[in-house]
Amino acid sequence: MENILKYYEFSDFFTDKSNAFSSNEIAFSELNATHFLIFEKHADTFNLYVSKYVNKKEIGIKSPEILELLVENYDKSKPEHRIAIKQYLK
Repeated sequence: MENILKYYEFSDFFTDKSNAFSSNEIAFSELNATHFLIFEKHADTFNLYVSKYVNKKEIGIKSPEILELLVENYDKSKPEHRIAIKQYLK
């Protein structure tokens, strides 16, 4: 998973304080000034979301304006999971 996070330039994981991600750890990658991909780390699984915030300073502090689950239990060995992330970041 580390390779995916580095390759797509995700932030380091930090604790969500907005309760949008149940206080789990999250990491984000910027699509543009208001849209972001977010990985939520829950135990040993990762969920991938696309989200909209006013700006990146609100991530993990305020609830997103839009939050859509793209992949539950992300597995880099599954082509459909890799495609889900690539459609946004390449």
